[in-house]
Amino acid sequence: MGRPIKEKSLTQQDVINAAIACLDKEGETALGVNRVARELGIKPPAIYKHLDGNAALRRAVALTIWQQYVEWCHQRTDSLDDPHALLQAGGQATREFARSHPERYRTMLQFQLNLNDLETAPLIQEVFRFLKRVLQPYNLNETKLIDAMRMVNGAITGFITIEQAGLMTLERSTDASYQVMLDALVVAIQYIQQVEP
Repeated sequence: MGRPIKEKSLTQQDVINAAIACLDKEGETALGVNRVARELGIKPPAIYKHLDGNAALRRAVALTIWQQYVEWCHQRTDSLDDPHALLQAGGQATREFARSHPERYRTMLQFQLNLNDLETAPLIQEVFRFLKRVLQPYNLNETKLIDAMRMVNGAITGFITIEQAGLMTLERSTDASYQVMLDALVVAIQYIQQVEP
């Protein structure tokens, strides 16, 4: 991280940034107050002025990563209007984020967003807004919209998780299979649109 930060000038964001740096280098086991304090060149009690222990540190890191992910996706989809192009770009953006930041992606997925939590609700709503943009042209009722959202999320997240675990060992390109899956999701959404609830 360069020169140690003086404890008096330390901010919560400094702590979070150092924790993410540790996460990127060493994985989830590095997300602890003691390890982050070493990264910053300070004593652990200085961190407690900003975050109340390991659980609060992990929460702050996960929230920051979720925000980074949402911004990453916005940069790759905001100029698009066509729902098929949106689904393709959103799916590819998620996979690119997971490939660029594998430890962040895994940490992000382990943190449950909750609509009743004032800090996490805006992030959930942001993800919902994107999915609604993708699904709006299909005029799905509320039940079908939930089914379609769960299907899209489950397919993309499941594929990436299995790929990261090294479980895709057959010789076919995973890029090609991922593209086929994204194309198939459009057909599956059309099925949800037509099927009786």
